[in-house]
Parts: sequence; structure tokens; C-alpha cells
Amino acid sequence: MKFIFQNENWIVVDKASGVLTVPSRFQEKDSRPVLGLQLQQQVGKQVFPVHRLDFEVSGIVLWALNAQSHRSSQNWFEHKKIQKTYRALSLKQDFSHWPANLKKEDALIDEKTMGAWHLWKCKIAKGKRRSFESDHGLASVTEAKIIDYDINAKILKWDLRPITGRSHQLRFEMSRHGFPILGDHLYGSKMNSSQNPQSLALRAYKLDLSQIAEKERAGLPVVLEIESKIGDFE
Repeated sequence: MKFIFQNENWIVVDKASGVLTVPSRFQEKDSRPVLGLQLQQQVGKQVFPVHRLDFEVSGIVLWALNAQSHRSSQNWFEHKKIQKTYRALSLKQDFSHWPANLKKEDALIDEKTMGAWHLWKCKIAKGKRRSFESDHGLASVTEAKIIDYDINAKILKWDLRPITGRSHQLRFEMSRHGFPILGDHLYGSKMNSSQNPQSLALRAYKLDLSQIAEKERAGLPVVLEIESKIGDFE
């Protein structure tokens, strides 16, 4: 856990992969480390999670230090005033992981489209372990852009912006378009992290708060940004 910002209203930390943001539903039976509990012990008071990252995902997490700040922040997310940006790594487009009987988005996307934003839309439902596309699911909207291509490693580097906040949204959408995120075996990746088998090549590295009035931010910077490099895979 690395502290990025702190005042009387907020704490911003860089979460490592392989750590839960908040306790799982199994509570005492789950022995995995929990960032919220560690943070609460360190600051000596209750902390309120503003948003969460999956266990396998690293990156920037915002916490409120009082109930008023927490209520304000929930309103920000409800009205989509916070723009989150993730860095992700994948191999080139390939659907060998995708079941033949399932619908996929097979439009060609490769390094030639680098720098162009793609708008991905579908309806996502949450299963016991993974999310899936369903007519009865909730609307999901994602912006995705290839920003670099490592010719030697044949790895694409992405920026991803979830406009909505569905469970496993980015992981599912990347897989559905033929780009399972490196290390994400649940959604079709066949690659492992070189150092941490519980790590995905997915990192939340930026929160843009520019749509929120200065008074509402209560001391938070307009942009919160951390190192985006995903070292285990690059």
C-alpha cells in the first residue's frame, strides 16, 4: 500500500494486486489480505470505500474519512462525474479462447487502429464467478484505445475508460473483443505474470475529477494520477 494523497476528508492509495479492497462475503473464512482493514488500522479510524478494484487488479483507490465525504463521493459516481482510466496489456486479437456458441465482437482491431477510441456497448449480467452478456443484463459502456504496440513481445498496450461500473466490465469486454487481459485466466488469457500469479495486467492509474466543483472536492486535486506501468508483464 502506497499513500498518494491525504487530508482530513480523503485518503488515496495505490493498491497492490493480490489484495482485496474490502472484506469478501466469506469474511472470517477468507484469509486474503484486505486493504480497507489495513488502512483503517494504520490511520486509527473508520474509512469508507468510494470505489473498489478486483482482487487481481492494482491501482488507485479513493477512500472517504467521514460520512459526509462518503455521501458526496457516492453522488459523483451515480452521476458519472468521475472518469477512471485503466492501463491494460493484451496479445493481438484472437478468439481461440471464446466458445463457438457464444456471440463475440469480431470486428478487426489491431495496431493499425492505434490512437483511435473504440466505443464498446453491451448488456452484462453477473454470474457466480464471471460476468456474461445477456439481454437481461445491465447496460455496459466502455471506451478503449490501443496506445502502443511492442513488436518484439507482440503485446498491445491499452487505455480503458469504463463509462458504467458493471462487475468485471473491462475484463469481459476485452475478452469479448478478442483481447483477454494478460494473466486473466478467468476470461481466456493463457499468459502468466512473471512474478505474481494473482496479478492481471490491468491497473487503474488515473481519476479525473474535473467535472466536480472545487468546494465539493473538499481538497482533492482535479486529477489523481499514478505510475501506469505494469511491471510483471513489460
